[in-house]
Amino acid sequence: MARLLKWLSMAMGVACVAIGLYHVVLGIASVPGEESAGATVDSRERFYNAIFFGFGIAWIWVARQSPIPSVVVRWLAGIFLLGGIGRLLSVAVHGWPHWFQVPLTVLEVGLPPLYFWLSTADERAVAAGLADSADEHLPADLP
Repeated sequence: MARLLKWLSMAMGVACVAIGLYHVVLGIASVPGEESAGATVDSRERFYNAIFFGFGIAWIWVARQSPIPSVVVRWLAGIFLLGGIGRLLSVAVHGWPHWFQVPLTVLEVGLPPLYFWLSTADERAVAAGLADSADEHLPADLP
């Protein structure tokens, strides 16, 4: 479980960094259906995605800790969940967005419970006597 937490945390971080940079560079051209939104939306898109880039850096940082701090994982997962809840509120107020936003909403609502569940895996492994990083001390023949 500790290995899965480390992998998922790093994958989340790398994905958020890449997505954030992509949107900062391309602005509204990076958002399906937003090509004619204008300067205000473009400015907001680039600003918020610089923050999303920082969110990714935080995930990468947490994945590199030993043990991975469960409190930080829960906070980051909670922030991600809040983004998904924001999308659901948008659906309730304005209706369904571009189809590409729907699977993103599913990920943003579905992944946080997995992170909440796994959040203590590395700390538990270390407490059980597998010093340093739990996954580094597993026998080589285990997956």
